[in-house]
Amino acid sequence: MARDERDDSRLTEPKGSRGAFRPRRVESRDRFGRFTEWVARAMGTPWFLVGLSLFCVLWLLYNVTAPESWRFDSAANGFTALTLILSLQASYAAPLILLAQNRQDDRDRVQIEQDRQRAERNLADTEYLAREVVALRLAIKDVATKDFIRAELRSILEELDRDRDAERAREREEAAAARAAAAGASADAGAEAER
Repeated sequence: MARDERDDSRLTEPKGSRGAFRPRRVESRDRFGRFTEWVARAMGTPWFLVGLSLFCVLWLLYNVTAPESWRFDSAANGFTALTLILSLQASYAAPLILLAQNRQDDRDRVQIEQDRQRAERNLADTEYLAREVVALRLAIKDVATKDFIRAELRSILEELDRDRDAERAREREEAAAARAAAAGASADAGAEAER
């Protein structure tokens, strides 16, 4: 995000147009943000606490056991220099930690937005698939099933059998009529021959 917001005039202007009073920016906000995150991450480790404790113990030991002329912080003044250093460290640590948290909040906000968009796409895909499933179910209701096809085939076969039986019966009747006509014609011919 910080990369999108920075001024990239160095790409749009010729190199000589920068001028002497406008120096090139070496540090970017993103680099400083990474530094704050590194500091915040480092301060949250056990090694930092061990190092800071060791520093304070060594400071106190040196200023208590060293010869009077070599001491730079006295116990009589309540170790004022150590208190000042620790206060200075705390005053810088708190804002650096807050900056790191703000950067993390920005990243979380972007991640939440991406998750929301992904969820919307998933919902749209799910709704589309649900509509497709309903359309398939409706289409399947219109598709002929095995039982329906068997029943239709049986009725067609029965109709064909009836037609075939009727055709055979008609052929038999025609054959019988033809035989009767032939027998009648031969009887008429025999009767005429006898006359």
